[in-house]
Amino acid sequence: MNWHNIREWGIEGKGWTDTERYYDRLPARARASVPEAVWDLSHSATGMATLFESDAAEIWGRWAMESEEYNEPNFPAAGFSGLDLYTWTKKGWRWVGAGHEVKGAKHEQAIAREMTPKRRKYLLYLPLRNPVESVEIGVPDGASFTPITRKQKPVVFYGTSIVHGAYASRPGTIHTAVLGRWLNRPTLNLGFSGNARMEPALAELLAELEAKVYVLDCVPNMSADHVRERVIPFVQHLRKARPKTPIVLVGERPYTNSWIRHALLRDEKERAREYLRAFKKLQAAGIKDLHYIDGTNLFGDDNEAAPDGSHPTDLGYRRMAEVMYPVLKKIA
Repeated sequence: MNWHNIREWGIEGKGWTDTERYYDRLPARARASVPEAVWDLSHSATGMATLFESDAAEIWGRWAMESEEYNEPNFPAAGFSGLDLYTWTKKGWRWVGAGHEVKGAKHEQAIAREMTPKRRKYLLYLPLRNPVESVEIGVPDGASFTPITRKQKPVVFYGTSIVHGAYASRPGTIHTAVLGRWLNRPTLNLGFSGNARMEPALAELLAELEAKVYVLDCVPNMSADHVRERVIPFVQHLRKARPKTPIVLVGERPYTNSWIRHALLRDEKERAREYLRAFKKLQAAGIKDLHYIDGTNLFGDDNEAAPDGSHPTDLGYRRMAEVMYPVLKKIA
């Protein structure tokens, strides 16, 4: 087996090069300005991926992670700590296999076997939550291997634990990855579980990125007061720094059981109302290329898309992608 360290040619979904550790999602200097919880969560390689071509009949992964905690309740090891492989076809990106047997911080396994030898382009996603230390791709002796890099501007997502990937079965099934494949464009995932609250420091950091589109999906982590206080200044800062980059505001997604939890439903409606009000105020103030996605049906309308009411299954993520795609297709 010939092993190829993906650091040799680079990674997609990484916005800064001046990071403390290679697979961090924020620059080292952000430690002094962002909330401590955001900094800690930024060590996940969420959304990062790499591309390559090979004619190998089998493809292996060998990767090391920071934590022996390789899964969580409702969050399987394949998503929390696994690799996920897709290949390009005439029908677009199609799933091939996953590193789903993780049982510790260091792991090696075949991602795909018994394939017909044929030169193909592959896309490999990194673990959603377990911080990554190293990733290598293995192909048998004699098989070709060519790294690929894309230079397109990414769609940048900033948001909650949902954007961060809870509780996807695999890294490729979260909506940010699905949308990246449907758009055939790099994505950059800045999901921070429980801590997406539109602080000014995050606005400054996002403004540094050369984004194709900004997608802001933070309402589930914010109170109505946060929405009133922070949304408008956050968007104004982005627009001042990036006057021509489209900005998409994603509305509140209801818990799948809030229909029967009246206090929760009341809070959701208040946040959604304030968020839409902020969007209209920004429009009235002359903010151009600003888009709004109604979150009411992000999880569908059958109450079946989340194990805990809040975080989607793969079905929920697919539905989110289907709601967002028509908007992003026009501007990304």
